[in-house]
Amino acid sequence: MKTLILAAISAGLFAQAPDRRPIEQLIAKYARSVDAADPALAAEVWSHSPDVSFIHPLGHEHGLEQIKQNVYVQLMGGIFSERKLTVKDVSIHQYGDTAFAEFDWDFAALLKKDGSAVNTKGRETQIYRKEAGGWRLVHVHYSAMPVADAR
Repeated sequence: MKTLILAAISAGLFAQAPDRRPIEQLIAKYARSVDAADPALAAEVWSHSPDVSFIHPLGHEHGLEQIKQNVYVQLMGGIFSERKLTVKDVSIHQYGDTAFAEFDWDFAALLKKDGSAVNTKGRETQIYRKEAGGWRLVHVHYSAMPVADAR
């Protein structure tokens, strides 16, 4: 019986639960890359494919070089002297060689210009693709949490 079940699993007759750990580890590395405003660390998370993209409230970046320059160098490194991205409530969905993650985040930072604190909350969707080197991030879309109606 055990042999029959193993044969059915290897033939794809039973779906196996996806291994979330590689993507969870990439999300953690992504947060560290934001904290450090480190484009080199970001390059370990992101695919180097020209079709990667990043949508955020200040723009829409295309390609890893734009993401590294506009998000990591100019935005994170240029505006903030300190950054801390805290990821929570992660949900990962895998479909073969494609996966997406959705999560909420808290971002605490200090502005370079005057040292004042910035604290924001938001949510993010990340799309991953399995490549020769493993899973890589290919798209991010993030936004601030909706503001409750004060009426």
